Amino acid sequence: MINHFIQYYEIYIRLTLSALLGFIIGWDRESKNKPAGLKTYMYVCVASALITLISIYSVGKFSTVNQNTMMDPMRLAAQIVTGLGFLGAGVILKDGLKVKGLTSAAMILFVGGMGIGIGAGFYSFVIFAVALCMTMARIANLIEKQKYKKLQPISNDRNSDVQELTE
Repeated sequence: MINHFIQYYEIYIRLTLSALLGFIIGWDRESKNKPAGLKTYMYVCVASALITLISIYSVGKFSTVNQNTMMDPMRLAAQIVTGLGFLGAGVILKDGLKVKGLTSAAMILFVGGMGIGIGAGFYSFVIFAVALCMTMARIANLIEKQKYKKLQPISNDRNSDVQELTE
């Protein structure tokens, strides 16, 4: 068992990193009471990493069985993206003219990409992408708050002044 872990330690690191980063993204969504939270993002990221790892390592394992066997290691990763589109569509809700869940759907796709990247061993790119997106999302939140403040109705004090002038 210890020899197995030593031989495949990097795979275990990749899966652990995908769980941690997926959890962090989920934590952000959970704190905002969004439809998909901690477990959803963690599972999507780990599943994407696991499928990518299986796809990559199965090429080495099964392509040697038959000399004429051709395998594409990223074929399963392409199918992950299709599945994530289906999953993301499930969190998008339309209520009249309002559409909710687009950010959750985009983040599900993003977390899937994180898992694929970690599974393929691109740690630094994934960590940079997470840091970049979390930073930009915080900036976007500040911009949205400023926009929301501008759209607030006139305060009661100003309304009472207007009423006094019209009376």
